[in-house]
Amino acid sequence: MLRLLVRWVLSALIIMLTAHLVPGITIVGFSYAMLAVVVMAVVNAFIKPILMFISLPANILTLGLFTFVINALLFMLVAYITPGFSVQNFWAGLAGSLVVAILLVPVVLFTEKKKQ
Repeated sequence: MLRLLVRWVLSALIIMLTAHLVPGITIVGFSYAMLAVVVMAVVNAFIKPILMFISLPANILTLGLFTFVINALLFMLVAYITPGFSVQNFWAGLAGSLVVAILLVPVVLFTEKKKQ
């Protein structure tokens, strides 16, 4: 339970940092970032697998690069759903999704349960 809470808080901080680094992304405050993390988790759990399956031919043709487009669109969807969080255009969404994905790697590795 503690790992989930730590991952949630660190992910919210990463979204706040992304909003600071990428022009075109704004977030009002930390509580909105926490809400955005929850919405992002739900979107990634339920909508992303369906979109990945539907876009499989495009992903094969582009050697997986179409996944970046899907991630950007889902990032923009999260901003649309979450109050206090906005993404101005596709390019800001693409940059934001890349920054969040790169910065989340150490968080996931740090909070991952060690197998013995």
